[in-house]
Amino acid sequence: MMRSLFSGVSGLKVHQTKMDVIGNNIDNVNTVGFKSSSVNFSDVFYQTTQSASGPNSATGTTGRNAMQIGLGANVASITKKISATGASQRTDDPLDIMINGDQFFIVNSGGTNYFTKAGAFTVDSYGTLCTPSGAAVMGWKVDRNDPTTIIRDAVSPLTVMSPENLYSKPEATKAAYVSGNIDSLDTQLTSETGKIVNVSFYDKTGHSYTADLKIYQYQGDPADAEGEYRVEVTDVTDESGKSIFITKDKDGKYVPSGVTINFAGINYTVDVASINQEDGSFGFTGGAAKLKFDPASGDFVSVTGTEADDPSRPEDLNSIGFTVYSNAAAVTDPTQNTFRDIDLDFSKVTQYATSGVSNLTAVKGGLDGKGAGKQFGNMNGVSVDTSGKIYGKYDNGDRILLGQIAVASFSNPAGLEAVGDNMFAATQNSGDFDGIGQDPTQGGEGLLTGVLEMSNVDLSEQFTEMITTQRGFQANSRIITTSDTLLEELINLKR
Repeated sequence: MMRSLFSGVSGLKVHQTKMDVIGNNIDNVNTVGFKSSSVNFSDVFYQTTQSASGPNSATGTTGRNAMQIGLGANVASITKKISATGASQRTDDPLDIMINGDQFFIVNSGGTNYFTKAGAFTVDSYGTLCTPSGAAVMGWKVDRNDPTTIIRDAVSPLTVMSPENLYSKPEATKAAYVSGNIDSLDTQLTSETGKIVNVSFYDKTGHSYTADLKIYQYQGDPADAEGEYRVEVTDVTDESGKSIFITKDKDGKYVPSGVTINFAGINYTVDVASINQEDGSFGFTGGAAKLKFDPASGDFVSVTGTEADDPSRPEDLNSIGFTVYSNAAAVTDPTQNTFRDIDLDFSKVTQYATSGVSNLTAVKGGLDGKGAGKQFGNMNGVSVDTSGKIYGKYDNGDRILLGQIAVASFSNPAGLEAVGDNMFAATQNSGDFDGIGQDPTQGGEGLLTGVLEMSNVDLSEQFTEMITTQRGFQANSRIITTSDTLLEELINLKR
């Protein structure tokens, strides 16, 4: 009689435990990265009232099975469904990240590494990538000697928005090219103003400038041959539209600023006598490059310094040099110059008939797309690729590698111990963490950005489990009340 009471009490206890687990599962149905748990029961030891015996041919007796009375139930295990992936929810937030596999994000709280499936990350005041509870997301940093390479050593907190990452360094323009068509019948080519092409470029600090190139047919003596044109610089202006070659002295008089240029091997200096004190206009002392086309086909032939000014230069060049010197010292010492040498390519210019209209365009950067330079850039966002690499996006078009998220995998993920805040701790039964981690694409399918893994709780399953648990609890309650009634009857018999 007492055995049934103990069995009923143990049944109440295990069903209460199961109800606690079900309640926690349902509570976290909308928790990002939550892994549901399930309870497994086992029977407790048995009281044997009669041992098993085998048959005896000598006596003619048969074998008998053991007679045992069970003493209730126990909780065998509470298992987390670690490997069951929750539904994905799109957020389009680049810092919402989902692991497409069995791996875990590595986070650090209080100097201890933990593991999580919850990828709803944010950035703290120091620019460190972290969880909503403040645990730092761990990963690998960029090699200082090679900003395109990740150093995969021991993981450390990822500071993706540190002061040095909030901007992108400017670069001076190193190349540009002119494309389009020159029509020999274009009257602008024979006019005093010529055909003007504006070439934009950056200096080393990211300031923008525009060089005015004048293309024209030389009408003097000696006259250029058919298909030949002159190219010279008329001015270089800054972002405000002011010439960089002229400034005002303390008396308000226009004077040379000290800036000079070299174009096609020809040194340009301001002709002091030509300076107009009314509007600051001026002229250069120097020369012009020569642009040649095949008169029969209209195809580009070469661009060079004029023979008189630079007889040593070959006649089959596609490009000419263009260098602005910010001061006198910069002429001999490039480190003193705020500008870079620019290779100006003319090979994409043609001379075809187009109804007397020339159309020319100058583009920063070479024909290979390199050397365009860039202005100072401010970070305007971040992105994360499938391998966990984090890139900063800047308003000057730059995309710079900032670090890489590392992940961890375990031989027995179910052996991890939940510690709250969607985090797990490694245990002896889960397997150790080596402190380095692995690439998200190593043994997995990588990461999904702008997506969160939600809870893997199945509500229909939980409600079904709740009903069966309730019925089990009620049945065990009935065992206790019935056993109590029988005991009461026995007591009454004694009276």
